[in-house]
Amino acid sequence: MGKLAFLFSGQGAQYVGMGKQIAEEYKASDAIFEQASEALGFDVKKMVFEGDEETLKITENTQPTILTTSIACLQPLLQRGIKPDVAAGLSLGEYSAHVAAGTMTFTDAVALVRKRGKFMQEAVPVGKGTMAAILGLEAEAVIECCKRASLEGIVEPANFNCPGQVVVAGEVKAVEKAVEIAKEMEAKRAMLLPVSAPFHCSMLKPAGEKLAEELEKINLNDMQIPVVANVNAEYILDKTVVKDLLIRQVSSSVLFEASIRKMLENGVDTFVEIGPGKVLSGFVRKISRDAKTLNVEDIESLNNTLKELES
Repeated sequence: MGKLAFLFSGQGAQYVGMGKQIAEEYKASDAIFEQASEALGFDVKKMVFEGDEETLKITENTQPTILTTSIACLQPLLQRGIKPDVAAGLSLGEYSAHVAAGTMTFTDAVALVRKRGKFMQEAVPVGKGTMAAILGLEAEAVIECCKRASLEGIVEPANFNCPGQVVVAGEVKAVEKAVEIAKEMEAKRAMLLPVSAPFHCSMLKPAGEKLAEELEKINLNDMQIPVVANVNAEYILDKTVVKDLLIRQVSSSVLFEASIRKMLENGVDTFVEIGPGKVLSGFVRKISRDAKTLNVEDIESLNNTLKELES
């Protein structure tokens, strides 16, 4: 077997009941939900297991609940001695990757991402910014769409997810214009996304500044495994550069496709997506048909993954 990578879910993967089966079955996973409640001062388990979609969709709730679920889903793998060679995550998922790498404690991370969610939401008034997914165009063509649409305002590439899937973010009029231009350029699909803010574009810089102040209060530990950073798609093992990368990440493009390619180049052949959803596994399959993808979000997927990894 080649190398193993753990991938961690980003915002948008949340759903009511995520992680519940694993928390009921594994004490260590249940303890993660308890720690989150203690760190945040409200019943995280109740919000995730018994709450409603609308409450979970609020960014400052989404971010800590996905991180909590992801780290809870990680526990059974760690108990079996399964350790990755490298970790990465999509946007918010990069924090889960740092918890897995030992860079930051879970309690520091969960409190931090709640604030991160709040800062990202507050950075742009609701209704001023949006995002759109553009499918079926090369990355260069999407960059060109943004250039042409920027006469209407700010619009920038936000996520390079996989071949033929790029998300753009910015001011509503400019994003709508980019969608129009993408359709003219014969994109398979170009549609606005139901998001509350234009994540990963320059409009989010004020959120990065506030996040910097919060990161200053946290002590980082030496990293046990490398994390591939969203901002530059590079392997990071030096804790002294982590804070700067996380600050820049808020308002920079997420280079997810390049991150996966970097891991493939480094000999990774198995990717385990940990946390809610299977979106990242789908991206990996579009990037490489040869890579093996597994996921852990409930008992069935956990058992299947354990069987594959331990066979």
